[in-house]
Amino acid sequence: MGNYRNFKLVAYFVAQAAARVSEAELEKQLGFFERYLRLDKVYLEPWRGELASHDQIEMCRRVFHRHGIEVAGGLTTVIPTPEGARPKQRLFETFCYNDPAMLSRLKEVSAFIGGHFDEFIIDDFFFTNCCCAACVREKDAFNAAHGISDGSWQAYRLDLMRRVSEEAVIAPARAANPKVKITIKYPNWAESYQETGYNPAEQRRLFDMVYTGTETRDPVTTDQHLPRYLSFSLMTYFENMWPGHNGGGWFDNFDTHITEHYLEQAYLTAFSRPKELMMFCFQSLVDNMYVPALGFQLDRLDALLDHAGNPVGIACYLPDNCQGEDNVQDFLGMAGLPVVCTPYFPEDAEQILLTRSSACDPEIVDRLEDWLKRTGGDALVTTGFLEATMDRGVQRLTSIRLRGRRVACDRWRVEEAGRENRCAYPMGRTPVTLPVAEFRNNATWAVVKGMGGEESYGLLLRDSYCDGRLWTLAVPDALPELYQIPAEALSRVRQALPVKRVWLEGGARISLFVYDNDTFVVYPYVMDGVQRAVVRLHVKGATALTLPCAGGGRIEPLYCRDGEAVFEVEAMPGRFVLYRVER
Repeated sequence: MGNYRNFKLVAYFVAQAAARVSEAELEKQLGFFERYLRLDKVYLEPWRGELASHDQIEMCRRVFHRHGIEVAGGLTTVIPTPEGARPKQRLFETFCYNDPAMLSRLKEVSAFIGGHFDEFIIDDFFFTNCCCAACVREKDAFNAAHGISDGSWQAYRLDLMRRVSEEAVIAPARAANPKVKITIKYPNWAESYQETGYNPAEQRRLFDMVYTGTETRDPVTTDQHLPRYLSFSLMTYFENMWPGHNGGGWFDNFDTHITEHYLEQAYLTAFSRPKELMMFCFQSLVDNMYVPALGFQLDRLDALLDHAGNPVGIACYLPDNCQGEDNVQDFLGMAGLPVVCTPYFPEDAEQILLTRSSACDPEIVDRLEDWLKRTGGDALVTTGFLEATMDRGVQRLTSIRLRGRRVACDRWRVEEAGRENRCAYPMGRTPVTLPVAEFRNNATWAVVKGMGGEESYGLLLRDSYCDGRLWTLAVPDALPELYQIPAEALSRVRQALPVKRVWLEGGARISLFVYDNDTFVVYPYVMDGVQRAVVRLHVKGATALTLPCAGGGRIEPLYCRDGEAVFEVEAMPGRFVLYRVER
């Protein structure tokens, strides 16, 4: 593989530095990295609104090659307003692809990079938000020709960026170098792709590889508000989209105010088994305290991956160009459900997760019904999914109806699995506002309820259909309120959908990553309110757990019941532990 056994460690080198750095400066900067970690590859960028010269690019390449570091190219599709032109209202200086001068420049730059590299990657500014008069005119003409009457941008921009990919990037680059391989990196904001023209459904047929943005940063104070589990789940989405063609995960050090928040991006990306771990960017990490910390953890991650298989989990179906309940799957992942994602309906999965985004598939109810009949598996659907499919026949699968009511719950009723008359009644720390899932008694059964006043409301509800089970989860409007649900209630949700016969008993903001070779990782996040704790791991058919990365230590069950072994382990925020199941 390279300097690490399970992945290549790579860095991105931006054009502004490539244009100006001296050989001596570059040697010094590289020396800092070499004290703490082992770079395999650098993506050297000639263009980011400014073009580095041929001589500068070749000098940088020579320095990296001297150190045994592979070099590929990079392209960031931003451009300043051409001299004398009227400024356009656009974010981040992204291209207007209806501006002839800008489009011509992109073709020149693509040819330049293709001529210098046999491989290059496009950074995640390869989209358009331009609403200039020319773009509005072209959008209106496209919509009129395609019978689109609502004035929306989505279909037009998807088509535009498909054409730009072919005509302004791929064709010029391959004209300069017929053997060049081009990778498109997709950003972390997956549910917004179609609005700005990112088009994996078509672009995966055009480019040679894809790459995944796994930056999550601070979810509160930044504009992206992305749950950290995305660093794992989005990797699984692109790997399942095009197996073997997801080049790696790309994270950065921006807007990360706590060291562990930077490192967690690397951890979760690594848990997905990437080909490459990409550090963006070389310049921002020089003399940065994150580098020694990351270097220390990379060897531990490499050792963990020596033992882990391929990631598996509850398959969340996110069809192309979908949107709805943004990132709910990641909040559920941080609440302890092992979730992996796919753009294809998971026909053969043992458990599936369907959200409002899944309902963007017009055939989803028929697919779900067939899956329940055929597999006898467990399907978890959100109330957002039910709301979006109420007029499409989902009533034949459940008696639940949604009338738009909301209720705040601060007490909970949790029914013990297989023992309907035994319940726990935990108190919550703060009220959680749930949609009211009205249901018909004894047609649908509420396994977990939230209570408010003299009434109770379903949080987790169960329907049977043929040999399958349909579980409905009432999802709060404010998704982080999932973390406020007591551990007893969250644990009962996890118990309903064990992955590889494993589930986690404990509070929120702890993730379980499961692999297909009887191994799994437990990771509690570094977040306010997350403390060192003892959690329980339930494993059907286990005789013991071992710790392959800690000298093979052995953990005996606390007790066994109904063929399930229960283990108590310590969970420390910021510490990942891999366990192997002994059967």
